[in-house]
Amino acid sequence: MLWTALAHPPLTLAILALALAVEAAAGYPQALYRALGHPVTWIGRLIGALDRGLNRGDARRRRAGGVLALLVLLAVVGAAALALTALAGLAGPALGVLVLGLLAASLPAQRSLHDHVARVARDLRAEGLAGGRRAVSMIVGRDPETLDEAAVCRAAIESLAENFSDGIVAPAFWLGLGGLPGAALYKAVNTADSMVGHRTPRHGAFGWASARFDDLVNLPASRLTAALIVAAAALRAGADPRRAFAAVRRDAGRHRSPNAGWPEAAMAGALGLALAGPRVYGGTVVEDAWMGDGRRQAGPADVERALALYRTACLLLWALAAGSAALGFLL
Repeated sequence: MLWTALAHPPLTLAILALALAVEAAAGYPQALYRALGHPVTWIGRLIGALDRGLNRGDARRRRAGGVLALLVLLAVVGAAALALTALAGLAGPALGVLVLGLLAASLPAQRSLHDHVARVARDLRAEGLAGGRRAVSMIVGRDPETLDEAAVCRAAIESLAENFSDGIVAPAFWLGLGGLPGAALYKAVNTADSMVGHRTPRHGAFGWASARFDDLVNLPASRLTAALIVAAAALRAGADPRRAFAAVRRDAGRHRSPNAGWPEAAMAGALGLALAGPRVYGGTVVEDAWMGDGRRQAGPADVERALALYRTACLLLWALAAGSAALGFLL
């Protein structure tokens, strides 16, 4: 009988634990990226082609085109992931888990997120505000020239918290639930949202379906991310889990995003900071509530504290996956 990772949930959790461990240790090798690219770049090319072909006409037609584009994207990515899963299944359970774990390791981004955020603190210390602005501009969309040192550090910490949710916990959640197809489909939706899910004249209507669907599929992960950060705060000296939990309860629902407020509020409370608040994008001030009731003055040391909390939360995520897989095999 053909084995598939979708047929036995403990196997999907074992694949998840392996994928998280491999990606944390090695990231996505640059040599592999130069030779083959990355799944997100392949997905991005398909989204770009659909955007060029279907994003035309009046707003009603553009919205319909965006819905069709999302359906085509999910069909193509889902079919490819199912085919890879079936091929891996031909090798048997043990080798199949190994193959799928290695393939799935390309989907979370623990290591690259850590490195990008760590660079902000490092460049601030080495090169001052100009270096910090340059480094943070690689991970956030706000205008870097409007940021002082405290705002640069807050932006880096906010990016760390939000991307922990949608770049790591969310693909992990869907991988554990649906194997490689589940994670690949999530990544397709999230990439579509990042490319076309903006309220701009070109994409306001076309990207509507991708943006709304991305909000939906990120709901469970954003809550799980907040829980992981609160739990990590209980294990890190200098972090406050009770204040993190209180910030989530008080502030998460006040964020303009239905999901970003959860990890940002948890991170803010754990570190005794205030995150989010008004920000400038493309010369326009975007009003938003503050997450957390701590200090707004943040420095490189706070970025490093956030990274330490993040590493602990990543370890907890791996332990949750590995422990659930082991329990599943025992039951």
